[in-house]
Amino acid sequence: MSPLRPAPGALPRSGNASGNASGRTTGSTSGAGNAPRRKWLLPDRGFLSGASDRLLEMLDSQASEVLLQTGEELFEQGDEGDALYAIVSGAVEFSTLSSAGRKLSLDIMRPGAVFGEIALFDPGPRTATATALEPSRLRRLRSGDVVAKLQHHPALAGDLLRLAGQRMRWMNTQYSEQVFLPMPVRLARKLLYLTTEGEDARLSLSQSELAEFVGATREAVSKTLSQWKRSDVIDISRGGLTIRDRAALKLLADPDIG
Repeated sequence: MSPLRPAPGALPRSGNASGNASGRTTGSTSGAGNAPRRKWLLPDRGFLSGASDRLLEMLDSQASEVLLQTGEELFEQGDEGDALYAIVSGAVEFSTLSSAGRKLSLDIMRPGAVFGEIALFDPGPRTATATALEPSRLRRLRSGDVVAKLQHHPALAGDLLRLAGQRMRWMNTQYSEQVFLPMPVRLARKLLYLTTEGEDARLSLSQSELAEFVGATREAVSKTLSQWKRSDVIDISRGGLTIRDRAALKLLADPDIG
């Protein structure tokens, strides 16, 4: 899976990727035929944003529904991965355990996000644990189902490979940003990504967790947040922060300004 998705650049499962996690599936959904994309349950954003109508129709016809309750694990780090997931509603957190056994938060994904796409091409162990932060509804595409379908419709394989190429270029861009952009810019982008549009968006993450997200020290993140608080861009409270001026934060996320 690929949980790396820094804002405004990072991308769902009742059984885990290996089929042994908790949760409930409701079975596959029939294809949407020539219906408009908005009637299909798979999102046409993220990894699937460049999908042709015929490819999205095929993938949607092979997808099954997954329901998760708050705190329920979709899969654990190390589980065998064999499926792509899309979030229809709710929120999913991705985390790993450090060598000392400490939980490290990597990402939080919301409706429209797609992850696990690498498993469609190369099933392997999951690199993080996925946990529902609230009641969540997801769509699951198993690698074996997609491969079997492509054997009958080989022309769609080219469409899928083009999507994979686009995704790899996007991941390279995200990696470059993580390496070369200043920490305040990375932090501003992460806050924009982890919150929704609108005034007073609340984010319940500690400063230590935010530091882990952007690859910085807690002290550096705390200093930057304090500066933004004095400028009324954010408000800091125990256990999280609130974005007060999203437009200003977007300016801080611009590498030519931040």
